[in-house]
Amino acid sequence: MKSPTAELSQAGVSIWLDDLSRERITSGNLKDLIATSNVVGVTTNPSIFAAALTNGAAYADQVSEIASRHTDPEEAVFEITTRDVTEACDIFMPTFQKTGGLDGRVSIEVSPTLAHDTVGTIEEAKRLWTQVNRPNALIKIPATLAGLDAITEVIAAGISVNVTLIFSIERYEGVMNAYLSGLERARANGIDLSTIRSVASFFVSRVDTELDRRLREMGTIEAETLTGQAGVANARLAYQLFHETFSSPRAVSLLADGAHVQRPLWASTGVKDPDLSDTLYVTQLVAADVVNTMPEKTLLAVADHGVIEGDTITSHYESARVVFSKLEALGIDFSEVTTLLETEGVEKFIVSWGELLETVKKALEASL
Repeated sequence: MKSPTAELSQAGVSIWLDDLSRERITSGNLKDLIATSNVVGVTTNPSIFAAALTNGAAYADQVSEIASRHTDPEEAVFEITTRDVTEACDIFMPTFQKTGGLDGRVSIEVSPTLAHDTVGTIEEAKRLWTQVNRPNALIKIPATLAGLDAITEVIAAGISVNVTLIFSIERYEGVMNAYLSGLERARANGIDLSTIRSVASFFVSRVDTELDRRLREMGTIEAETLTGQAGVANARLAYQLFHETFSSPRAVSLLADGAHVQRPLWASTGVKDPDLSDTLYVTQLVAADVVNTMPEKTLLAVADHGVIEGDTITSHYESARVVFSKLEALGIDFSEVTTLLETEGVEKFIVSWGELLETVKKALEASL
C-alpha cells in the first residue's frame, strides 16, 4: 500500500513544507520529512521566521556572534534567515539534482515593507539570491502591482522566483505575463532559460475564510450552501488559465528554447474551518504540474488519512464557474474580496516582519 503522500506525488503534486527553522534543520526533522512524507521543498515567510526566532534556542550562538559585531536588527535578520535557507538548500540538493531542478526548492521572501516598491524589491531580490548562492533557492516576490514589474526584472536577470500573495484570476494572469516577459528579456540577454524556475503561489483558505464569513452573515440557505467552496473553485479556474497560458504560441516559443512553465503553487492550505475536512485544500486540488505547500499539521493529516483520488481539478471547471455565478447572484463582489485579501496579506506580513525585527533586537541586546 502506498502512503497518501506517495500517491499525491505520483499524481503530479510536489509536496513542499510551509515551515522552516534552525531546529528543524539541526534536529534532522527536515531530512526525516523528505524520507518519510515525500517532502520535496520548503517555503518560508516573515510569520514563519518570527515564530522560529521566538521559540527556538538554536539561534543563540549565531545571535551572540552577530551581537558582538553590533549589527543592526535588519541586517541580523538577513544573516539569520539566509543561513537557514542556505542550509535547507543544501539538504534539498539531492532532490534538486534528482528532479532536474524541478523540486528541491527553498523559498525566501523579500521584506514585505517593499511590497509596493518595485526598485527596492528588485535590489532585495538580487541581494538575497547572491547571499544564499544556491541554484535551488527561490526568491519570493508578492504579486502586487509593483511586484509584477519586479518579477519581470528579476526573472530577466536569471533569478528563480516564487510569486506570492495571489488571490484573483486577473492578478494571476498578470503574474504569468510578467514571468513570460522576464523570460523573453532573459533570452534576449543570452541567459540559459533552462536555469530559471518559477512558481505562482495562489492562496486558497484565506478566500474561504473571508467569503464564508460574509455568506453566514446573510443567514440564508442559498448562502450557507456555498460556504467552503470558493477557495477550491478559484484555484481550479487558475489551473485552467495556467494550461491555456502555457499552451499559447508565446509560451511555446519560450519552452522550445529551454524555458519551463511557471507551476501553480497552492498556498494557505491549512483548513481554518473545523466543519471542513482538514485535508480539503490538498485532496481537492490534485493535478499534474502543481505544488502544494502545507503547514506541518496539514501534511500530517494528509499522511494519516488523506484520500487521493487522482486528478480532482480538470473535470471541475464548469462546476467552479457555477460557484462564482451563484456568489455573484447573491451580490458578492469577488474582485473586492480579493483586493481586500491582498491588502490584508501584505499588512499581516509587515506586522510579522516587525515582530521578527523586535525579537531579533531583544535577542541581540540580551547577548551583549
